[in-house]
Formats: sequence, structure tokens, C-alpha cells
Amino acid sequence: MDKKILLMNFLTTVGIFVIATLLAVAFFHYSRNSTSVAIIYVLAVMLVARYTSGYVPGVVASFLGVACVNYVFTYPFMHLNFSIDGYPVTFVAMAVISGLTSMLTTQSKKQNQILNEQEKFLMEAEKETMRANLLRAVSHDLRTPLTGIIGMADAYLADSGRLTEDEKSYMVRSISEDANWLLNMVENLLSVTRIRVGGTRVNTSPEPLEEVVSEAVQRLRKRLPQAKVQVQVPEEFLMVPMDAMLIEQVIINLLENAVYHSGTEKIDLYVVREEECVSFHIRDYGRGIAPERLEVIFDGGGTEGNESGDSHRGMGIGLSICKTIIHAHEGSIHVNNWEQGAEFIFTLPLREDKGNGKQTNHFGY
Repeated sequence: MDKKILLMNFLTTVGIFVIATLLAVAFFHYSRNSTSVAIIYVLAVMLVARYTSGYVPGVVASFLGVACVNYVFTYPFMHLNFSIDGYPVTFVAMAVISGLTSMLTTQSKKQNQILNEQEKFLMEAEKETMRANLLRAVSHDLRTPLTGIIGMADAYLADSGRLTEDEKSYMVRSISEDANWLLNMVENLLSVTRIRVGGTRVNTSPEPLEEVVSEAVQRLRKRLPQAKVQVQVPEEFLMVPMDAMLIEQVIINLLENAVYHSGTEKIDLYVVREEECVSFHIRDYGRGIAPERLEVIFDGGGTEGNESGDSHRGMGIGLSICKTIIHAHEGSIHVNNWEQGAEFIFTLPLREDKGNGKQTNHFGY
């Protein structure tokens, strides 16, 4: 065992026994009851086992406790004497109880340490899986629009003299659309960097729910003027603990997916106040999501192109980042298929009770 750990075990054992002895002396001075004093030393043994490493300190402490009770608090005082009628059984029982307590406490501590290590390993494995999926999604979602931009630009430069104005306008619009898509992905990646490196949570502060939702929808309109979103939020004024920029990015990602992949212009965004959280619902009325993709859609499993041929608009990176952000807020995110369309739902904990939230405001974009 490391010398530092040995020293800490020694100092911890001595400190606990000094305090236990002082308490026992004071207690014995007033009660003259050595049995009650023995309980103090049993407690000291438990504390030694709890705050030291290994079995040895607790076992040694148990025998020290027996010796202290016999030597200091049992007549004849300041002498070891196990011959008094009844005391041998008492002291043996105390030694056995103290030793078992020490071993059980130490074993429980080791089991907790093993469980913590296993949990840490599983978390690291999950983070590695998510990182691998994210990198795979990034490589796909960056390469495809870049290829489109380069191809359109080369074609424009090579054949600009033979292209009609409509063809030139189409190429420029395509380049602009792909460039905006790349900008959105960069914003996604920058959003993730706001999460503490090596941590699992973000720094949150109470933010007005309606303002966050409104800002997200307004930012969506700048990118997709054709998007029509019907919004519904609780009428009560809600302050929700969150990182506002990250949650806005989640809402924008989910709304953009609905616009690009649903094949319909009708999209609903509504927020429901629940007992301990608020839930955000993004519902479209389009083609829905393939059942085999539902289980992996948040892990980078949505990188393939959509049915409209917009292969650069894969869902992998955006939804992977949404999952990372929501989990960092201690929330949850999932998706449901309906008979018509799909619905993405994510929750954020409230941590405070601010009303029943039954009434709602309605506004459209």
C-alpha cells in the first residue's frame, strides 16, 4: 500500500480513537457504566472502517477498542484483566462485533467503489460511442454540401458564358443554400463546445420560456422564410433553468428537420407545463420516420439523404447534438411516429413549482 495511504490510515485511526477516548472518559466520569463506554468504541471502529482504506485499520481498531475498555474503564483500572466473572464473554463479543462491523463496512465501501468505477466506465463508453457517431455524422454532413458547392462553382466558372440567367440564378441559390447549411452545422458544433469539457452538465440560469421559443422561431424564419410554424406556449410566465442559446439551437434543429424531411408545410411547436418539467413538442404531418431508424436516430443514425434528394440535409449531426445538449440539461428527448407525421419531444426540469400551466397563448409564424 502507498506510504501516503498508510500515513492517512494511521492518522485517521489515532484521531478517531483520541476523540472516542475523550468522550468515553467524560461519559464514564458521570455514569460509571463501562458497557455504554464500549458502545462509543464500537462507533469509533465503524468510523475508522468508513474513513480508512483496507481491512487492517478497522480490525486493529476493534482490538484497540477492547483493550481500551478493559485497561481504562474496567476495574481494576489501568490494568488488563480478563479474569473477572462475565467480562471475558463481553470482551470477546465486543471484539467479534467490532471486527465484523469493520469488515462489513470496508466490504461495502469497496463494493460502492466498484459500482462507481463501472458506472464511470459505462459513461465513458457512451461518450466514446456518441463521439464516434458524431464524427461519422460530421464527416458525411460536411463532405456532401462542400462537394455540391465546389461542383456548382466549378460548373459556373467553366460554363458561365453558355449559361442562361435562370441557370446561373439556380446555381447561385444552390451554393447559398449549401453554404447556409454548413453555417448551421458549424453553429451546432460551436453549441456543443459550450458544454463543459469532461462534464455532463451545463451552466444554467432561469430564462423566460416564451422569449427563448420566440427567438428560436425568429432565427428559423431568417434561414427558412417559407417555414410556417404554429406555436403554443403556457400563458403563465415561466422561468426555466437552461442555457438559452443551446436550447434555441435544439429547437431550430428540430424545426429544420421537420421542414426538410416531413414533406409538409404544417408544423406545430407547443410547450406543456408539467409537474416537475416543461416538455417541448415539435410535430409535423408528413411522411414520418422509418421504424428501423427510431432507435438510432439520436446517435448519428440519420445521415442518409431524404426522399427529396437533399442528401446534404442528413439528420445525424443535428439530432446527435440535440441529444447531447438535452442530456447535459438533465432532460430527456425522444421521437414518436403518428399515423400522419412524427413528433419530437424533449423535456427540461423546472426544479420549482410555478403554477398549473393549463392556459396557453397561441401565436403563429
